[in-house]
Amino acid sequence: MKDVVIVDSFISELDPRAKMVSIVLFSSFAAVSNRFPVLLLLLLMSLSMVTMTRAPFSEILKRLIPVNFLVLFLWLFLPFTFSGETLFFIGPLAVAREGALHALRITIKSNAIMMALISLVLSTSISDMGRAMFSLGVHKKITHLFFFTYRYIHVIQKEYNSLLWAVKIRGFAPKNSRRTYQTFAWLIGMTLVKSFDRAQRVYNAMLCRGFDGRLHGINEFSIKKADIAVMIIILVATLALGALEWSTTPLF
Repeated sequence: MKDVVIVDSFISELDPRAKMVSIVLFSSFAAVSNRFPVLLLLLLMSLSMVTMTRAPFSEILKRLIPVNFLVLFLWLFLPFTFSGETLFFIGPLAVAREGALHALRITIKSNAIMMALISLVLSTSISDMGRAMFSLGVHKKITHLFFFTYRYIHVIQKEYNSLLWAVKIRGFAPKNSRRTYQTFAWLIGMTLVKSFDRAQRVYNAMLCRGFDGRLHGINEFSIKKADIAVMIIILVATLALGALEWSTTPLF
C-alpha cells in the first residue's frame, strides 16, 4: 500500500488530537444540517480545510470520486421515489422537487464531510492518528483495529492475489457457474485463514518485543496556542451556523 505523503503546511503542524476533535465536531454538525445556506457554508469551510493541506488537486479528487460515485446512485433513485411537486418528466418517470432537494442535501453533506476527513488524512500520519485516538480515550481495541487494518491490508491483498494466481495457473477461468462461485468462496475462506494465522504470528512477535497495548511515537503530543485557536474558531463557527440552522428566520 502506498503511504500518504504529508506535505508541510499549517494544518500538518497542528496537534492531531485538536484536528480530530475539530473535524468530529464539524462532521457531526454537517450530518444533521438541512438548510442550504448552512450546508453551502459548511462546504466552503471544508474546502478551506483541504486547501490548507497544500495537497495536489489530483490527490484530493482521487478520494472524492468513490463517495460521489455512491451519491450518483442516490440521484438515480431519490428524485423518482418522493411524492410532491413535479419538476419535469423523464419518459414516464416524474422528477419530484422534494426528492431532488434531498439528493442535493446528501451530495453537499457527503462532500463537506469527506473533504474535512481528507484534510485530516493528508495532514496526519496513520501512526499519529492511532496515538491521538488512544490519547482521546478511544478504546484500545478500536485503536489497534484501526492501525493494524491499515498496516496489513496490503498484506492480505497480496495473500489473496497469490491464491488467485495459483488457481489461474491450474486452468481456472471465471464464469457464471456454480464452480466459479465455489472457487471464489474457497479463495475468500483461505484468505481469512491465512490472515488469522498471520495475525497470530504478528501478535506473538509484538509480545516478544514488549508490546503492552500502547502505541508509542518518537514525538510527544503537545497542545499549542495555534491548536487552541483552531478549535475555538471551529467551535465558534459551528455554534454560529447552528444558530442559523435552527433559527426561525427565513433564509434566501
